[in-house]
Amino acid sequence: MRRILSIPYGNSQIVIEIGDITESDAEAIVNAANSSLMGGGGVDGAIHAAAGPEMDQELARIRMERYADGLPAGKAVMTRGYRLRSKYVIHTVGPIWRGGHDNEDETLASAYRNSLELSAENGIHDVAFPAISTGIYGFPFDRAERIALETVLSFLREKKEGYVIRFVFYTEKNAQEFLRILKEYGIYRGNE
Repeated sequence: MRRILSIPYGNSQIVIEIGDITESDAEAIVNAANSSLMGGGGVDGAIHAAAGPEMDQELARIRMERYADGLPAGKAVMTRGYRLRSKYVIHTVGPIWRGGHDNEDETLASAYRNSLELSAENGIHDVAFPAISTGIYGFPFDRAERIALETVLSFLREKKEGYVIRFVFYTEKNAQEFLRILKEYGIYRGNE
């Protein structure tokens, strides 16, 4: 995991990192889960594999007790991190991109917002996010990350407590695209 930037935002920090989110030492990492909560490909599969079978068992209980039909897109649940460095995993389901005509923007914002609110309710102030829905779900990266950033900034403006919000990208290319978005929003000037 390589930290490329940490920017103050009020009494919080926005951090950009490159690497495998399963290696993050954030207090909680966010899993871009599917509705079944039973693992899949990409980030989801990697987190399940790294956390071990205990997390699968906890998720099976959550599924049986609370979400028999699966976790709806935009919602979030939390488990322990088990074998991960992170103490907790927040599982959220992002939307599948359908051309922007199926409330994808609102659902993605809800996935970020509900993940942040769940962390706040549990006293977690250090959260690492992958680029939710931008992989196999096909959400355009630039559009998704603008929604992610706007949702995080809105959350931070509402909170008195300080947070560390990490955006973790698997590739240098995506991290650089996100830095460009931060520049457009006036959060990063490029010389920090």
